[in-house]
Order: sequence, then C-alpha cells, then structure tokens
Amino acid sequence: MSEMSYLKLKKSNCKNCYKCIRHCPVKSIKFSDGQANIVEDECILCGMCFVACPQNAKQIRNDVDKVKSFIVSGKPVYVSIAPSFVANYDGAGLEDMEKTLKALGFTGVEETAAGAQLVTEEYDRLANSGKHDVIISSCCHTINTLIQKYYPQALPMLASVKSPMLAHGEVLKQKYPGCYTVFIGPCLSKKAEAESYKGAIDAVLTFEELTGWLNDANVHIEAKGDARAKTERERTRLYPTTSGILRSMKRDNPDFIYMAIDGVENCKSALRDIIAGNVGKCFIEMSACVNSCIGGPGTDKKHEGVVHERRAVDDFAGTGRYDVTPLLSMDKDMPYIRMSKTMPGSTAIDEILRKMNKNDPSQELNCGSCGYDTCREKAVAILQGKADLTMCLPFLKEKAESFSDNIINNTPNGIMVLSEDLEVQQMNRAAREIMNIKNVSDIINSPVVRILDPISYMEVMSTGENIHNKKVYLTEYKKYIEETIIYDKSYHIIMSIMRDITSEEVDRSKREKTAAETIAVTDKVIEKQMRVVQEIASLLGETTAETKVALTKLKENLTNDQ
Repeated sequence: MSEMSYLKLKKSNCKNCYKCIRHCPVKSIKFSDGQANIVEDECILCGMCFVACPQNAKQIRNDVDKVKSFIVSGKPVYVSIAPSFVANYDGAGLEDMEKTLKALGFTGVEETAAGAQLVTEEYDRLANSGKHDVIISSCCHTINTLIQKYYPQALPMLASVKSPMLAHGEVLKQKYPGCYTVFIGPCLSKKAEAESYKGAIDAVLTFEELTGWLNDANVHIEAKGDARAKTERERTRLYPTTSGILRSMKRDNPDFIYMAIDGVENCKSALRDIIAGNVGKCFIEMSACVNSCIGGPGTDKKHEGVVHERRAVDDFAGTGRYDVTPLLSMDKDMPYIRMSKTMPGSTAIDEILRKMNKNDPSQELNCGSCGYDTCREKAVAILQGKADLTMCLPFLKEKAESFSDNIINNTPNGIMVLSEDLEVQQMNRAAREIMNIKNVSDIINSPVVRILDPISYMEVMSTGENIHNKKVYLTEYKKYIEETIIYDKSYHIIMSIMRDITSEEVDRSKREKTAAETIAVTDKVIEKQMRVVQEIASLLGETTAETKVALTKLKENLTNDQ
C-alpha cells in the first residue's frame, strides 16, 4: 500500500465472503491470493466496504500520530469539528467538545458549519444566477470523485464550490496565521480531499480515530446534556442530515426544484438521468452515505437510531447564521480523473462465461453471490484481473457436486448416508447392488431398519466411537461385507462405507474345506503308515521316530495353510 492509501487490508482477517464487493458501488476491489485489495485509482472512498466487512478486515488509515506531531511542534492547532458530532457523541455540546479536545492538546475548536455558511450563500447565488439548468452540490467528496471518475458528462453540472471543510480551513488559516488545522468528522474521503486541495486542512481524523485517542489518553467527554453552543443556534448545522443543505438554503428561485438524494446507488441513478437529459431546472443535494453524514463510515455507531441521531442534529441547529468573513474565492476545480482500466470485447467475455459452464444466457444466474450484479460483469472483472473463476459459488457448487458424484458413483465400495434419525439420505449404486435395491427412490428418506439392522449405527451415535472394517454377514442378502461407520456430529450424519467381501469369504471357505479334507486324509494315511512301519520295525528292530516326525510335520503344514 502506498502512503496515500486511505483504506487498508488486514490480510489475516479476510475470509473470501465477497461482502465488500457486493457493497462496493463501483466494484473497485481486487481479489488475489484469497485476499481483498482496494484498487486505488477506481475507488471513490465511500467506505462501504469498511462498514460492511464482517471480519473487520478493512481499516481506515489512522492519522492520530500525525496530529500529535502537530501538537508537540509548539504551533497552535485548531480543530474544525463537523456538526455531526452531536449524533456521534450523545448529549455533547460544543463547549463539551472544546474542553475535551483542549485536554488532548488542541489550541481551540470551531465549527465546520461556519464554512458551510459560505457554501450555502454560494449555492443560493448559483441557483439564482440563471446560468445553470442543473446544479449538483459539491460538499460530498465521494460524490465529487464518483462524477470525476465515472460520470464525467455530469461535471458541468457539479457546482465548482469548495466544501464546508475546505472553506472553514481557509477561514481558520486567515484567523490564526501559522496554525495547523485539523478536521474531525464522520467521513473517510475527507482525508483524500484535504490532501488533494492542500493549504486549507492539514490533517483529518474520523470520530472513530478521535474516540480511540480519547480512550488511550483516558480522557472522557463530560456531556452536560445541552448541545447548544455559546451563540445562537445556526441553520448550517443541519448539513450532516439528508436535505440538510437544502434546509440551510433560501431556495428562493421559483423556477428551480430542490431535491435531496442519498446513497451512492441512488446518486448513480440520478446521474444517469441527468446525463440522459431527463432532468432540468433543479438543484440536487447528493450524499454518498444513506442518511448523509450522520451515516458516515468514520462514526462510532452502527446507525441503529437514525431518528434519534437526526433529532440530535435538528436540536443542535436553528435559524441563525454565522458571522464569518467571506473568502476571496469559493471556486474549487474538479477535473475529470482518468482511470487505467480497459473494457474487454464480447468474445473474451463469452469465453470466460463458458469456462464457468455458462454456455448460453439461460445459465447466467446473475445471483450476485460473487459480489457482481451480473455474470457478465464478473467475467469482465476476471479479464481485468480483479476476480477469478473460483468466486462463482454456483459454478463451484456444481463442480464440487459433479466431482463428488463421480467419486461416489464410481467407487466399488458401497456408500450410504443416514440422518441422525437413521433415515437414508443417500446411497450409491454399489450399496444398492449389495442390498439388491433397484431404484434409490425406493429407499431415500426411509428408516434404515427397512434394509439393515440399525444397532451398529445407534452404538456409534451413542458412544461417539467410529467403527472400522467390521466384518458383517447380511443374512437377508447372503452377503459378507466389511463395514466402516463414521458419525459426523458437525453435519449430523452417519456414513457407512461397505466393502463387499462375499467372494473372498466364499473362496476362504472353500480353502478351509479343502484343507480340512486333506488333513482328514493325512490322518488316515498317518495311522495306516504307522501300523505298517510298526510291523516293519518289529521285524527290523528299528524305531518309528523319524517317520512319525516327518508325517506329523506334513499334517501341521496342512493345518497352517487354512
């Protein structure tokens, strides 16, 4: 990762769930070596992957140490705090935050909403100028980046106006010459905005970073339950809520429609509409986050109390205005940002689809499990090096099932799977041949007692000890089998693996019978020879010991061969 990376990956935590891709509105995530990586030049820094990741594998770049270095430098360090702090820190007012931040070493704290006052006035001027058919607000750096990278046709409609953060940073620099300025708010992309437009804000911290710092320093916000500031409550404190910009404007152009849109997907849809020429005479407030800034990725909360958070912002605001000195210029240049990715041709896409066993459109499920909306988008991502074939779960499932089916159906061993209720769930062809079962449908979901004695399966379940290579005679089927029984508690199944050893047992029985017959004949021969030898020995005066030993060894050898 480069130093400019704002989102990083904890490699050990990534579990290939593809949730980050599903939530990324521009699919700027690349999977390689089983890890998710941010494609920086395509990313719009919405932070949705950070919020969505169930393993906390994404982390926002932490700039606390950078800010601490400002403080120890001896220069004054002033905070521009976003009005959404009242939604993040319950009950805290501006005085409470100022006292807390000064305890960390900051020189002073002022409200970003003062910069928003200048932005609001500029938006009203643009709307009343008669020079614009469509105006898109430019406060959200993520939306600005989305337009700059993906919808450049809409750039002429994007208001070339500084954000409240940049405007307030410049105000602080003018008011306190030589100071450092630090913006604290709920937004990840503000880090990129501050570094892209240098000179106004020297560093950006999220509320989450601030909370971590406070915890490490053992400093606590002593909320007094009064969110009011020292002065009259100002209207531009409404900015962090959906339609907050509009509610802070005069909106006195009768020819204009004023509307607010939140969420990147909704903004993308609106941008397509604008580019198609379906929208006119309107001012559109666009926010990347659902519920606008109070739903930002850099907050401490999971936004379960949206009504409560919006109420906190509304109570913090009012109808007053800030007495802030205008800047010489409110212009902000937002050029087209070219990306390096290329679009592959349809032939290459079709070839990738065929590799995923999608040979015609009917096989393109577009299930989205890989994170991409359609199979064709996934194929494009593969060709761009951002994805691979294994990310298609239906393809993997089909491949795994085909592989396992081939093994199960072609193995000479009988395989039977039972549920914990001892009902047959699966049985391969070899098992059916052992038990003379013609169709698998005749036995599936039936109690195993219909075809086999269940005692051994019950014992394995009760003791938890598997049985290996147990010789069993199936009287009903006149078959000998060698059976292994395995109980898988995690999947709640009992698996039986049977090897038909009937022919081996028959051969062994034949050998035993032949040996027994041979031994009987040998016994008779020995008895007869002993009598003959004894008669000869009596005539010759010799013993029978050597002959007896030889015949006895023959008998032993025959016995051992059984």
